Amino acid sequence: MKNSDKKILIIIPAFNEEKNIGAVISAIKKEAPYADTIVVNDGSGDSTAPVAQNLGVIVLSHPYNLGIGATMQTGYKYACLKGYDIAVQVDGDGQHPADQIKQLIEPLILGKADIVVGSRFLGAGEYKPSLARSAGIKIFSKLVSLIIQEKVTDTTSGFRAVGKRCISYFSQRYPDDYPEVESLVLLHKKGFSIMEIPVRMEERAAGRSSITPTKSVYYMVKVLLAITVDLIKKTNR
Repeated sequence: MKNSDKKILIIIPAFNEEKNIGAVISAIKKEAPYADTIVVNDGSGDSTAPVAQNLGVIVLSHPYNLGIGATMQTGYKYACLKGYDIAVQVDGDGQHPADQIKQLIEPLILGKADIVVGSRFLGAGEYKPSLARSAGIKIFSKLVSLIIQEKVTDTTSGFRAVGKRCISYFSQRYPDDYPEVESLVLLHKKGFSIMEIPVRMEERAAGRSSITPTKSVYYMVKVLLAITVDLIKKTNR
């Protein structure tokens, strides 16, 4: 990464990640010492918050679980309030390798995009999702590609970085449940530029994903309906 005077914030959304959060924070401190880090604790019932606090990062805690959308919006509100130029989402489960943060933010520093999404399916494409998840990812990718008239391969990826204008926008409006796909459609409607780059992702380090097969079906239906509503609404530019 080239030298930059950009003010960069790493946002870690976390819900009951006491077994993973320490390693995630430590890796970020090692690989991205040029950035500040906050953990947005989404009403965890375990020791997520104190583990993070003991590692010297700022922790913003919701009083109860509000979901990933509200959690990320809290992070974006903080980033906007504190004047950050770039915000990077790194999930608290250990799936997003910190050594690739510099790859995500490079296009933003160079002014090539407003949002950069890390794709598991570009490059070597080593990530192998389950059959059900793979079908959902393909459906969303084809739909969003059609809407924005640009090929995207990993619309569900939470490993992403945004610039200052996106931070401001997301601090005011961010989808509630399962926001990754819908947020790309909203950004396109507002004229923001979207870029994907290939990244490597790891398996969850410990614990279980909150997305069960039943929730996966709900996820697909909810997001498809939300996108439909977004397309129908008039957008004020």
